[in-house]
Amino acid sequence: MSRRCQLTGKKANNAYAVSHSHRRTKKLQQPNLQYKRVWWASGDRWVRLRLSTKAIRTLEKKGLEIMAQEAGINLNAC
Repeated sequence: MSRRCQLTGKKANNAYAVSHSHRRTKKLQQPNLQYKRVWWASGDRWVRLRLSTKAIRTLEKKGLEIMAQEAGINLNAC
């Protein structure tokens, strides 16, 4: 499984680690992903998703149904 948020699609970002002497080496900035069990009311069950922490905050505001619809996810398969 790739390190990608299932609702927002967030993934790793290419960046440079810059030392004091300004030597640059490539690194990856990974998103803060968490496994989260979310209650799906219309499906009457728990759904386990791998979400970024920002997606968890947005999920509390919008709700699971709307975010899954925007992301094009079928919650029955999760």
